[in-house]
Amino acid sequence: MNPGQYSIEFCEFLEMGIISPERMRSVDANAQALGVSAVQLMESAGKGLADYVRGMSPGHVVVICGKGNNGGDGFVAARHLCRDCMVTVLCMSREIRTQEAARNLHVLSHCSVSVIIADTPDALLACRDSISSADVIVDAMLGTGIRGGLREPYVTAVRVVRESGVPVVAADTPTPGLPAKVFCSFHRSKGGDPVVIDIGIPDEAECFMGPGDLLLLPAKAAGSHKGAGGEVLVIGGGPYQGAPYLAGMAAIRAGADLVRVATPNLLPCPDLIVERTGGSVINEEDTDLLAGLAEHADVTVCGCGLGTESHQVILEIAEYMGRAVFDADALRQPLPVADNSIYTPHAGEFFRMTGCRLPDDAAGRARMVRDHGPAGVTLAKGLVDVISDTARVRFSRSGTPHMTVGGTGDVLSGIVGALFCRLPAFEAAALGAYVNGCAGESLADLGDGLAATDLLMQIPPVLSGANSGHNRKAYHNKSDHNEAF
Repeated sequence: MNPGQYSIEFCEFLEMGIISPERMRSVDANAQALGVSAVQLMESAGKGLADYVRGMSPGHVVVICGKGNNGGDGFVAARHLCRDCMVTVLCMSREIRTQEAARNLHVLSHCSVSVIIADTPDALLACRDSISSADVIVDAMLGTGIRGGLREPYVTAVRVVRESGVPVVAADTPTPGLPAKVFCSFHRSKGGDPVVIDIGIPDEAECFMGPGDLLLLPAKAAGSHKGAGGEVLVIGGGPYQGAPYLAGMAAIRAGADLVRVATPNLLPCPDLIVERTGGSVINEEDTDLLAGLAEHADVTVCGCGLGTESHQVILEIAEYMGRAVFDADALRQPLPVADNSIYTPHAGEFFRMTGCRLPDDAAGRARMVRDHGPAGVTLAKGLVDVISDTARVRFSRSGTPHMTVGGTGDVLSGIVGALFCRLPAFEAAALGAYVNGCAGESLADLGDGLAATDLLMQIPPVLSGANSGHNRKAYHNKSDHNEAF
């Protein structure tokens, strides 16, 4: 493999511009799953911050640190700066929230740094002279983790710093109410016009799905009523009766509250609401029934085990679908189009949809899916899954070779359908691919004896993070799947 070629091709799929705090947390977690520790990330952030401040040639720097990782970045910056100038650290709390930040505060006790506990308004007011005498103030109080309005002692800290008139350099993002001369964003911009500091997060932590992406899934609120987790309609069956069952049960296991299955033949199942259609396959006589069900559902999963005879019906009812996942026999021309569509083809189905053959290498496949996929989101299944909305691209390399067994695609569709109730289309498709693969990895001991039904009970622990140790191993050790890069 040519390392230079790896970098050029890989950078093509990185997102640019502003990154949200939530996405940044997921990327952080993915980097740690790849083996870049939180201590390493904090060290890189703090040193980068110190390097920038050092360029301002200050004689005295005051670093105001909160109790979280933003404060930890400030502690690291103070350690590096004390070699060149006088440094005073104002610690806004006696209790440091993270081990990494606490460790770096402890290191400061062995350095030429004055550390003052300023955890009350009075303590901060007593530090006015020190603050006013500084050449630069480093704001490492809150960063991107702030929730709600400012409380004491932060309110007083902001007031005292503003009154001092000393230039402020903010770590990652400024504390509300504090006009920073410069703010140094770590990894990517969080908004505004920052100085962006590279802290060593691998590109893979953004491009590939990992355990950090599970953090983006909204939790069900306490006291939620039945149906709050979403209602999924599965339309399928006829020639292949097991397919809609697998999709429906996967949707249940992935968090959907209600799942209806519209199918000609399905044995009663206590977890699924079965809506029987007429005949041995779905046909024109079922159009009104299916349109009404689709209009009521949050997400429709369509195509699992459907057969080619029912395609015209799917085209007619697609206009009643708000959000839809199209799989298997629904993936043929003309394509059904919902208001918000996810398509889940393998290579053969992608050719049937678009007339384009997917290359063998992952980078080439990504370009093909991005540039020639249909409007909506495409999840192109393969050794490395490619997810694209025709602009963004994500990859998922979770899974095992044993998942070529029939029915795993139906499970994937059900997972994606359930997640689509709670996430936008692109995020639902990408996370669904990752979760489905991780469920398979957790059953690697079954080898060639893996059945699609085995995956169902593995979905909840993957989503809850119970398999995070296993996921971390898989996320880090699948480079053999990455032949294109």
